[in-house]
Amino acid sequence: MNFKAILAIILVFVGCCSNVVFLELLVKADPGSGNLITFLQFLFISVEGFLFTAKCGTVGPRIGLKDYCILVFMFFTTSVCNNYAFDFNIPMPLHMIFRAGSLIANMIMGILILKKRYDFSKYLSVFMITLGIILCTIVSGTEVKDTSNPDLKKFKENPEEEDQFSVFFWWTLGITLLTVALFISARMGIYQEVLYKRYGKHPREALFYTHLLPLPAFFMMFNNIYEHIIISNASAPVPVPLIPGVQLPVMWLYLIGNVVTQYVCISQVYVLTTECSSLTVTLVVTLRKFISLLFSIVYFKNPFTMYHWIGTTLVFIGTIIFTEIIQRIKGGLVSTSSKKIDSKKKIK
Repeated sequence: MNFKAILAIILVFVGCCSNVVFLELLVKADPGSGNLITFLQFLFISVEGFLFTAKCGTVGPRIGLKDYCILVFMFFTTSVCNNYAFDFNIPMPLHMIFRAGSLIANMIMGILILKKRYDFSKYLSVFMITLGIILCTIVSGTEVKDTSNPDLKKFKENPEEEDQFSVFFWWTLGITLLTVALFISARMGIYQEVLYKRYGKHPREALFYTHLLPLPAFFMMFNNIYEHIIISNASAPVPVPLIPGVQLPVMWLYLIGNVVTQYVCISQVYVLTTECSSLTVTLVVTLRKFISLLFSIVYFKNPFTMYHWIGTTLVFIGTIIFTEIIQRIKGGLVSTSSKKIDSKKKIK
Protein backbone atom coordinates (compact mmCIF):
# COMPACT_ATOMS: atom_id res chain seq x y z
CA MET A 1 0.00 0.00 0.00
CA ASN A 2 1.49 3.34 -1.06
CA PHE A 3 1.83 6.50 1.02
CA LYS A 4 -1.09 8.21 -0.74
CA ALA A 5 -3.45 5.39 0.21
CA ILE A 6 -2.23 5.31 3.83
CA LEU A 7 -2.69 9.08 4.12
CA ALA A 8 -6.18 8.81 2.61
CA ILE A 9 -7.16 6.12 5.16
CA ILE A 10 -5.94 8.27 8.05
CA LEU A 11 -7.82 11.31 6.74
CA VAL A 12 -11.00 9.25 6.23
CA PHE A 13 -10.95 8.26 9.90
CA VAL A 14 -10.10 11.77 11.10
CA GLY A 15 -12.49 13.58 8.74
CA CYS A 16 -15.48 11.23 8.93
CA CYS A 17 -15.35 10.63 12.69
CA SER A 18 -14.98 14.38 13.37
CA ASN A 19 -17.85 15.05 10.97
CA VAL A 20 -20.16 12.77 12.95
CA VAL A 21 -19.32 14.69 16.14
CA PHE A 22 -20.21 18.05 14.57
CA LEU A 23 -23.32 16.54 12.98
CA GLU A 24 -24.61 15.22 16.28
CA LEU A 25 -23.92 18.55 18.00
CA LEU A 26 -25.94 20.27 15.27
CA VAL A 27 -28.79 17.76 15.35
CA LYS A 28 -29.07 17.99 19.13
CA ALA A 29 -29.19 21.79 18.96
CA ASP A 30 -31.53 21.96 15.94
CA PRO A 31 -32.98 18.64 14.68
CA GLY A 32 -34.36 20.27 11.53
CA SER A 33 -31.06 21.71 10.28
CA GLY A 34 -30.34 18.86 7.85
CA ASN A 35 -31.08 20.83 4.67
CA LEU A 36 -28.93 23.76 5.80
CA ILE A 37 -26.06 21.38 6.60
CA THR A 38 -26.33 19.64 3.22
CA PHE A 39 -26.59 22.92 1.31
CA LEU A 40 -23.43 24.32 2.95
CA GLN A 41 -21.54 21.06 2.30
CA PHE A 42 -22.53 21.06 -1.37
CA LEU A 43 -21.73 24.78 -1.75
CA PHE A 44 -18.27 24.44 -0.18
CA ILE A 45 -17.29 21.41 -2.29
CA SER A 46 -18.66 23.09 -5.43
CA VAL A 47 -16.64 26.28 -4.87
CA GLU A 48 -13.48 24.29 -4.13
CA GLY A 49 -14.03 22.13 -7.22
CA PHE A 50 -14.71 25.14 -9.44
CA LEU A 51 -11.42 26.72 -8.38
CA PHE A 52 -9.13 23.68 -8.32
CA THR A 53 -10.78 20.96 -10.47
CA ALA A 54 -12.60 22.90 -13.20
CA LYS A 55 -9.94 25.66 -13.04
CA CYS A 56 -12.61 28.38 -13.01
CA GLY A 57 -14.47 26.71 -15.89
CA THR A 58 -11.47 26.23 -18.20
CA VAL A 59 -11.45 22.42 -17.78
CA GLY A 60 -14.52 20.54 -19.06
CA PRO A 61 -15.95 17.24 -17.75
CA ARG A 62 -14.71 13.94 -19.14
CA ILE A 63 -17.95 12.19 -18.16
CA GLY A 64 -21.13 13.30 -19.95
CA LEU A 65 -23.33 15.85 -18.17
CA LYS A 66 -26.41 13.72 -18.88
CA ASP A 67 -24.81 10.85 -16.97
CA TYR A 68 -23.88 13.21 -14.16
CA CYS A 69 -27.46 14.51 -13.97
CA ILE A 70 -28.79 10.99 -13.43
CA LEU A 71 -26.12 10.34 -10.81
CA VAL A 72 -26.80 13.68 -9.14
CA PHE A 73 -30.55 13.05 -8.93
CA MET A 74 -29.93 9.84 -6.98
CA PHE A 75 -27.22 11.42 -4.84
CA PHE A 76 -29.37 14.45 -3.96
CA THR A 77 -32.43 12.34 -3.15
CA THR A 78 -30.37 10.11 -0.88
CA SER A 79 -28.90 13.09 0.99
CA VAL A 80 -32.28 14.75 1.51
CA CYS A 81 -33.93 11.52 2.75
CA ASN A 82 -31.11 10.85 5.20
CA ASN A 83 -31.26 14.41 6.54
CA TYR A 84 -35.04 14.53 6.89
CA ALA A 85 -34.93 11.30 8.89
CA PHE A 86 -33.61 13.31 11.86
CA ASP A 87 -36.92 15.20 11.90
CA PHE A 88 -38.80 11.97 12.60
CA ASN A 89 -37.42 10.74 15.94
CA ILE A 90 -34.48 8.78 14.48
CA PRO A 91 -31.58 8.75 17.01
CA MET A 92 -28.04 9.10 15.68
CA PRO A 93 -26.86 5.53 16.58
CA LEU A 94 -29.83 3.96 14.77
CA HIS A 95 -29.24 6.29 11.80
CA MET A 96 -25.60 5.12 11.59
CA ILE A 97 -26.43 1.42 12.02
CA PHE A 98 -29.16 1.59 9.39
CA ARG A 99 -26.82 3.18 6.84
CA ALA A 100 -24.29 0.44 7.59
CA GLY A 101 -26.74 -1.91 5.87
CA SER A 102 -25.75 -0.66 2.43
CA LEU A 103 -24.40 -4.14 1.61
CA ILE A 104 -27.93 -5.53 1.78
CA ALA A 105 -29.25 -2.99 -0.67
CA ASN A 106 -26.23 -3.43 -2.96
CA MET A 107 -26.73 -7.20 -3.08
CA ILE A 108 -30.45 -6.91 -3.82
CA MET A 109 -29.87 -4.32 -6.55
CA GLY A 110 -27.02 -6.41 -7.98
CA ILE A 111 -29.29 -9.45 -8.22
CA LEU A 112 -32.17 -7.48 -9.77
CA ILE A 113 -30.22 -5.24 -12.16
CA LEU A 114 -26.90 -6.95 -12.89
CA LYS A 115 -28.29 -10.51 -12.53
CA LYS A 116 -25.43 -11.39 -10.18
CA ARG A 117 -25.19 -14.58 -8.15
CA TYR A 118 -23.30 -14.83 -4.86
CA ASP A 119 -21.59 -17.46 -2.71
CA PHE A 120 -23.27 -18.82 0.42
CA SER A 121 -21.00 -16.68 2.64
CA LYS A 122 -22.39 -13.55 0.99
CA TYR A 123 -25.99 -14.55 1.71
CA LEU A 124 -25.02 -15.47 5.28
CA SER A 125 -23.42 -12.08 5.84
CA VAL A 126 -26.45 -10.27 4.42
CA PHE A 127 -28.74 -12.30 6.69
CA MET A 128 -26.64 -11.31 9.73
CA ILE A 129 -26.64 -7.65 8.72
CA THR A 130 -30.39 -7.68 8.09
CA LEU A 131 -31.06 -9.37 11.43
CA GLY A 132 -28.84 -6.87 13.23
CA ILE A 133 -30.58 -3.87 11.68
CA ILE A 134 -34.06 -5.30 12.39
CA LEU A 135 -33.10 -5.95 16.01
CA CYS A 136 -31.76 -2.42 16.52
CA THR A 137 -34.77 -0.93 14.75
CA ILE A 138 -37.30 -2.82 16.88
CA VAL A 139 -35.51 -1.99 20.14
CA SER A 140 -35.19 1.69 19.18
CA GLY A 141 -38.84 1.70 18.20
CA THR A 142 -39.88 0.66 21.70
CA GLU A 143 -37.90 3.58 23.15
CA VAL A 144 -39.09 6.32 20.79
CA LYS A 145 -39.32 9.79 22.27
CA ASP A 146 -40.58 12.93 20.56
CA THR A 147 -37.36 14.50 19.33
CA SER A 148 -38.82 15.70 16.05
CA ASN A 149 -38.64 19.22 14.71
CA PRO A 150 -41.36 21.43 16.28
CA ASP A 151 -42.23 22.55 12.74
CA LEU A 152 -43.75 19.11 12.10
CA LYS A 153 -46.42 19.77 14.70
CA LYS A 154 -48.17 22.19 12.39
CA PHE A 155 -49.23 19.18 10.33
CA LYS A 156 -51.04 17.69 13.33
CA GLU A 157 -54.50 18.75 14.49
CA ASN A 158 -53.81 18.78 18.24
CA PRO A 159 -50.07 19.03 18.86
CA GLU A 160 -50.63 19.55 22.60
CA GLU A 161 -52.36 16.15 22.78
CA GLU A 162 -49.45 14.27 21.23
CA ASP A 163 -49.62 10.57 22.15
CA GLN A 164 -47.17 7.72 21.79
CA PHE A 165 -48.95 6.36 18.72
CA SER A 166 -48.43 9.63 16.87
CA VAL A 167 -44.76 9.73 17.87
CA PHE A 168 -44.37 6.13 16.64
CA PHE A 169 -46.02 7.09 13.34
CA TRP A 170 -43.41 9.79 12.67
CA TRP A 171 -40.64 7.37 13.68
CA THR A 172 -41.97 4.84 11.14
CA LEU A 173 -41.90 7.55 8.50
CA GLY A 174 -38.25 8.24 9.37
CA ILE A 175 -37.41 4.54 8.97
CA THR A 176 -39.14 4.59 5.57
CA LEU A 177 -36.99 7.54 4.48
CA LEU A 178 -33.82 5.71 5.55
CA THR A 179 -34.91 2.61 3.63
CA VAL A 180 -35.59 4.61 0.46
CA ALA A 181 -32.22 6.35 0.80
CA LEU A 182 -30.49 2.98 1.28
CA PHE A 183 -31.77 1.52 -1.98
CA ILE A 184 -31.31 4.68 -4.04
CA SER A 185 -27.73 4.85 -2.76
CA ALA A 186 -27.17 1.22 -3.82
CA ARG A 187 -28.55 1.97 -7.28
CA MET A 188 -26.25 4.99 -7.47
CA GLY A 189 -23.24 2.79 -6.64
CA ILE A 190 -24.09 0.44 -9.50
CA TYR A 191 -24.52 3.36 -11.87
CA GLN A 192 -21.15 4.79 -10.79
CA GLU A 193 -19.55 1.44 -11.52
CA VAL A 194 -20.99 1.52 -15.04
CA LEU A 195 -19.77 5.11 -15.60
CA TYR A 196 -16.24 4.31 -14.39
CA LYS A 197 -16.04 1.38 -16.80
CA ARG A 198 -17.24 3.56 -19.66
CA TYR A 199 -15.23 6.74 -19.03
CA GLY A 200 -12.47 5.74 -16.60
CA LYS A 201 -12.04 6.89 -13.00
CA HIS A 202 -12.08 10.65 -12.37
CA PRO A 203 -12.67 11.03 -8.62
CA ARG A 204 -12.05 14.78 -8.31
CA GLU A 205 -14.31 15.55 -11.25
CA ALA A 206 -17.07 13.27 -9.95
CA LEU A 207 -16.84 14.88 -6.50
CA PHE A 208 -17.20 18.35 -8.05
CA TYR A 209 -20.10 17.71 -10.43
CA THR A 210 -22.13 15.58 -8.01
CA HIS A 211 -22.11 18.55 -5.63
CA LEU A 212 -22.39 21.38 -8.16
CA LEU A 213 -25.34 20.20 -10.25
CA PRO A 214 -27.79 19.70 -7.32
CA LEU A 215 -27.34 23.28 -6.01
CA PRO A 216 -30.35 24.75 -7.90
CA ALA A 217 -32.62 22.16 -6.24
CA PHE A 218 -31.99 23.81 -2.87
CA PHE A 219 -34.12 26.79 -4.02
CA MET A 220 -37.13 24.54 -3.38
CA MET A 221 -36.02 24.40 0.26
CA PHE A 222 -35.23 28.09 0.56
CA ASN A 223 -37.76 28.78 3.33
CA ASN A 224 -36.56 25.82 5.39
CA ILE A 225 -32.89 26.71 4.93
CA TYR A 226 -33.49 30.40 5.72
CA GLU A 227 -35.46 29.49 8.85
CA HIS A 228 -32.58 27.42 10.20
CA ILE A 229 -30.05 30.12 9.29
CA ILE A 230 -32.06 32.39 11.62
CA ILE A 231 -31.98 29.70 14.31
CA SER A 232 -28.20 29.34 13.88
CA ASN A 233 -27.71 33.11 14.08
CA ALA A 234 -29.67 33.19 17.34
CA SER A 235 -27.49 30.57 19.04
CA ALA A 236 -25.15 31.61 21.86
CA PRO A 237 -21.95 33.41 20.73
CA VAL A 238 -18.64 31.75 21.59
CA PRO A 239 -14.99 32.72 20.95
CA VAL A 240 -13.54 31.50 17.66
CA PRO A 241 -10.52 29.22 18.28
CA LEU A 242 -7.16 30.71 17.24
CA ILE A 243 -8.75 34.12 16.45
CA PRO A 244 -8.57 36.31 19.59
CA GLY A 245 -11.43 38.72 20.17
CA VAL A 246 -13.72 37.21 17.50
CA GLN A 247 -17.00 35.52 18.39
CA LEU A 248 -19.46 33.50 16.32
CA PRO A 249 -22.80 31.86 17.14
CA VAL A 250 -21.97 28.36 18.35
CA MET A 251 -24.16 26.77 15.67
CA TRP A 252 -22.07 28.42 12.95
CA LEU A 253 -18.89 27.05 14.49
CA TYR A 254 -20.47 23.59 14.39
CA LEU A 255 -21.57 24.16 10.77
CA ILE A 256 -18.08 25.25 9.69
CA GLY A 257 -16.55 22.24 11.43
CA ASN A 258 -19.10 19.92 9.81
CA VAL A 259 -18.57 21.32 6.31
CA VAL A 260 -14.76 21.17 6.47
CA THR A 261 -14.64 17.66 7.94
CA GLN A 262 -17.23 16.45 5.39
CA TYR A 263 -15.01 17.70 2.60
CA VAL A 264 -11.99 15.91 4.08
CA CYS A 265 -14.02 12.73 4.57
CA ILE A 266 -15.71 12.43 1.18
CA SER A 267 -12.73 13.65 -0.89
CA GLN A 268 -10.48 11.01 0.68
CA VAL A 269 -13.06 8.28 0.14
CA TYR A 270 -12.97 9.22 -3.57
CA VAL A 271 -9.16 8.99 -3.44
CA LEU A 272 -9.36 5.55 -1.83
CA THR A 273 -11.57 4.25 -4.65
CA THR A 274 -8.70 4.87 -7.09
CA GLU A 275 -5.79 3.85 -4.84
CA CYS A 276 -7.16 0.74 -3.11
CA SER A 277 -9.28 -2.29 -3.85
CA SER A 278 -13.01 -2.18 -3.14
CA LEU A 279 -12.32 -4.55 -0.23
CA THR A 280 -10.03 -2.02 1.45
CA VAL A 281 -12.47 0.85 0.87
CA THR A 282 -15.38 -1.14 2.29
CA LEU A 283 -13.38 -2.22 5.30
CA VAL A 284 -12.12 1.32 6.03
CA VAL A 285 -15.60 2.82 5.77
CA THR A 286 -17.10 0.06 7.94
CA LEU A 287 -14.48 0.48 10.67
CA ARG A 288 -14.97 4.25 10.51
CA LYS A 289 -18.70 3.79 11.07
CA PHE A 290 -18.05 1.49 14.01
CA ILE A 291 -15.69 3.94 15.72
CA SER A 292 -18.13 6.81 15.09
CA LEU A 293 -20.93 4.73 16.57
CA LEU A 294 -18.93 3.94 19.71
CA PHE A 295 -17.98 7.59 20.15
CA SER A 296 -21.60 8.68 19.70
CA ILE A 297 -22.77 6.27 22.37
CA VAL A 298 -20.07 7.07 24.93
CA TYR A 299 -19.58 10.82 24.46
CA PHE A 300 -23.18 11.86 23.78
CA LYS A 301 -24.66 9.28 26.18
CA ASN A 302 -27.13 7.93 23.63
CA PRO A 303 -29.27 5.02 24.88
CA PHE A 304 -27.72 1.75 23.82
CA THR A 305 -28.96 -1.52 25.33
CA MET A 306 -27.61 -5.05 25.21
CA TYR A 307 -29.89 -5.72 22.24
CA HIS A 308 -28.35 -2.78 20.42
CA TRP A 309 -24.91 -4.27 21.02
CA ILE A 310 -26.05 -7.66 19.69
CA GLY A 311 -27.52 -6.01 16.61
CA THR A 312 -24.42 -3.89 16.03
CA THR A 313 -22.17 -6.93 16.40
CA LEU A 314 -24.22 -8.83 13.83
CA VAL A 315 -24.02 -5.90 11.40
CA PHE A 316 -20.26 -5.54 11.56
CA ILE A 317 -19.39 -9.26 11.70
CA GLY A 318 -21.67 -9.70 8.70
CA THR A 319 -19.84 -6.90 6.90
CA ILE A 320 -16.46 -8.53 7.60
CA ILE A 321 -17.75 -11.86 6.25
CA PHE A 322 -19.09 -10.08 3.16
CA THR A 323 -15.72 -8.48 2.40
CA GLU A 324 -13.94 -11.85 2.93
CA ILE A 325 -11.19 -10.13 4.88
CA ILE A 326 -10.27 -13.24 6.89
CA GLN A 327 -9.90 -15.43 3.79
CA ARG A 328 -7.82 -12.78 2.04
CA ILE A 329 -5.52 -12.37 5.01
CA LYS A 330 -5.01 -16.14 5.12
CA GLY A 331 -4.41 -16.16 1.37
CA GLY A 332 -1.86 -13.39 1.73
CA LEU A 333 -0.03 -15.26 4.49
CA VAL A 334 0.06 -18.46 2.43
CA SER A 335 1.33 -16.53 -0.59
CA THR A 336 4.05 -14.86 1.50
CA SER A 337 5.13 -18.21 2.97
CA SER A 338 5.30 -19.78 -0.49
CA LYS A 339 7.49 -16.93 -1.78
CA LYS A 340 9.86 -17.33 1.18
CA ILE A 341 10.16 -21.10 0.56
CA ASP A 342 10.81 -20.55 -3.15
CA SER A 343 13.47 -17.92 -2.41
CA LYS A 344 15.22 -20.31 0.01
CA LYS A 345 15.23 -23.06 -2.64
CA LYS A 346 16.77 -20.69 -5.17
CA ILE A 347 19.50 -19.72 -2.71
CA LYS A 348 20.36 -23.39 -2.13
